[in-house]
Amino acid sequence: MDKYYSYADFLKAMGRSQTVTEAEKLLNEIYMDLFLNHVHREQRKERLLTLIDDALDQKNKGSFVAFAQELQELQRESEVL
Repeated sequence: MDKYYSYADFLKAMGRSQTVTEAEKLLNEIYMDLFLNHVHREQRKERLLTLIDDALDQKNKGSFVAFAQELQELQRESEVL
């Protein structure tokens, strides 16, 4: 899912006078990839929150710390994006 899209690639696709659909396809692919990444992050966040709650219920400090750290990392990655 983590694809790299460059502005230069988009401009190349836009510059091709034969078809505008190439640029539209590239833009649609970029938006779809962003959307899927967002959905995946949100699902992962919800899963981690559930796992953290379960670890607290079970008084499992090790699992709590591990899941909390993973959640923090996920949130840091989201801030960068």
